[in-house]
Amino acid sequence: MDLFNHLEEFKMDVLKEIGNIGAGNAATALSRLLNKPIDMAVPKVQMLPFEAISDRVGGAEQVVLAIFLRVEGDAPGNLFFILSPEAAKKLLHRLAGFEVCDGEDFTEMEWSALSEIGNILAGSYLSSLADFTMLQMTPTVPALAMDMAGAILSYGLLQFGEMGDSALLIDTTFIEGQHEVEGQFFLIPDPESFAKIFTALGVPLDHD
Repeated sequence: MDLFNHLEEFKMDVLKEIGNIGAGNAATALSRLLNKPIDMAVPKVQMLPFEAISDRVGGAEQVVLAIFLRVEGDAPGNLFFILSPEAAKKLLHRLAGFEVCDGEDFTEMEWSALSEIGNILAGSYLSSLADFTMLQMTPTVPALAMDMAGAILSYGLLQFGEMGDSALLIDTTFIEGQHEVEGQFFLIPDPESFAKIFTALGVPLDHD
């Protein structure tokens, strides 16, 4: 295996460690919010091109629920937490104790609860990354939307401007007793931000 592959493996190991710490912090924050023990499975972390995000959540026309925000500061970018409407209902019912209605519609109270949960989870992951890198990374107020995955990503582009061409995917599974809820975080740093993150972590950026 050549040096380049070693460096790529090292980068992924660093990103996986950040994902693990973020998952632990998110589980702790969610436990405090819901006043019950919530665990998280070890997250699966990988890099993928921006255009592959829709495919990972079921396709561009798949209806999803998404919490998204802009990351400002030393390494700006965009953060999306995406889950299916079914997973969102399960999150509300199994984890938060809501008596949810059938179908894909959400009441105002359910919508508010999902927004608060998403806010806490996104903030936990972002603060973990900021602590790990010692970079200033501040979230904007999160937005919550339910639409086709392609439309949500397009709206994010319009809201936040041009995004980077790579995304960090963190597959996340919440566990409460025998119940599991799956969601996916996508961190999409601006074009120069990945370099800043790796530099802050002491990771070489090339293999010359």
